[in-house]
Amino acid sequence: MIETPQRGKLGILVGGGPAPGINGVIHSVTIEAINNGLDVVGIYDGFEHLMAGRIVSKPLTIGDVSRIHLDGGSILRTSRANPTGSDALLGNCVRALIDAGISSLVAIGGDDTAYSAYRVARHAEEQAGVKIRTVHVPKTIDNDLPLPAEIRTFGYETARELGTRIVMNLMEEALTGRRWILVVTMGRKAGHLALGIGKSSGATLTLIPEEWGDRQIRLQEVVDILATSVIMRRATGKNYGVAIVAEGVLEQMAPEDLAGLEDAERDTYGHIQLSEINLSDILKKALRKELLKLGIDLRLINKDLGFELRCADPIAFDIDYTRSLGEAAVDFLLSGGSHATITIQQNQAVPIPFAEMMDPQTGRTEVRTVNIDSFTYRSARKFMIRLAPEHATNELLLAQMAAQTNLSPDAFKARFGYLTGSAERPF
Repeated sequence: MIETPQRGKLGILVGGGPAPGINGVIHSVTIEAINNGLDVVGIYDGFEHLMAGRIVSKPLTIGDVSRIHLDGGSILRTSRANPTGSDALLGNCVRALIDAGISSLVAIGGDDTAYSAYRVARHAEEQAGVKIRTVHVPKTIDNDLPLPAEIRTFGYETARELGTRIVMNLMEEALTGRRWILVVTMGRKAGHLALGIGKSSGATLTLIPEEWGDRQIRLQEVVDILATSVIMRRATGKNYGVAIVAEGVLEQMAPEDLAGLEDAERDTYGHIQLSEINLSDILKKALRKELLKLGIDLRLINKDLGFELRCADPIAFDIDYTRSLGEAAVDFLLSGGSHATITIQQNQAVPIPFAEMMDPQTGRTEVRTVNIDSFTYRSARKFMIRLAPEHATNELLLAQMAAQTNLSPDAFKARFGYLTGSAERPF
């Protein structure tokens, strides 16, 4: 195998969706690399051009990046281009990197970007006999990469902060206008962002896919949870509220409830483009229909929350965090390391080998979900206004809730008792 020199050209690319702090990583990687004698090449648009066997890039200097850590977005842009679809695409990436003289690659992104960088590096070793050192810097506002529980992915804290402030404004809007607002947040498979925003803002309730475990989610159950929260609030004289739903609820929903979505647009990794499906509108229409059946005519507004969070200027936490991550990534490469995700644990840089982050069955990166048995989740749940098992024997509350509808107390319990565990689930 040809061992590429540790000192030479270092490439930086960004894959997946934007997250606040990307420029902070580019900033610190560039400065640390140049200060250690490396030339730095910024690769535009992730793997997109590499897959065609060419490189679209620019040399980066310290002057180019000196203040970009304060800004949102990505000066190198980003893409979801997937080089793992074939050996030909992987080969094109390898040839383009070798031809450009790049011996080290910093890949900034989520689980798909980590997997792509790993596959490109492996292809270089196995097919071209060349070692390209790689390191992945984990980013996603979803906070769902398989890192130790206490470690957040960069971008999450900024997204939570901004999302919280938006939802706080929506809560005031709900109170002032005497209405309910349904907010759907990003979070493909995990509810970290939705839960973080919901608890921080004091939203009425938050629904995340982890509540259902491995069970398929039924649209009617989601609607029933929302409807009974509306009713519970009305029983206390409050005809307003804000409900947050993680978009991952849609991905886990039963196929029979998603008629018409079979042709939904997908990205190059095969994921349904959830941003192209208006889940909040689906929920709004279904909830309004259900409430009208119960004799409740309620003003409902829906809001999708996601894109406005991804390119925000990072807060201080993410600025500090990404500058450390970028420096740690370069130091790892300079020490001869490769094929790992860089983390900061107990104030020390700790690389996690790609192999430890991947599912041994699929070879794909695992997803970190919300632990619903944790104190953090149980605490968040206690703050929510929603029908729960502890209400199963609260006859007064159930009667008060039934009085807000056209159902008798017995009919109300028969209809919604499954949410408290006092009746069989109807589906």
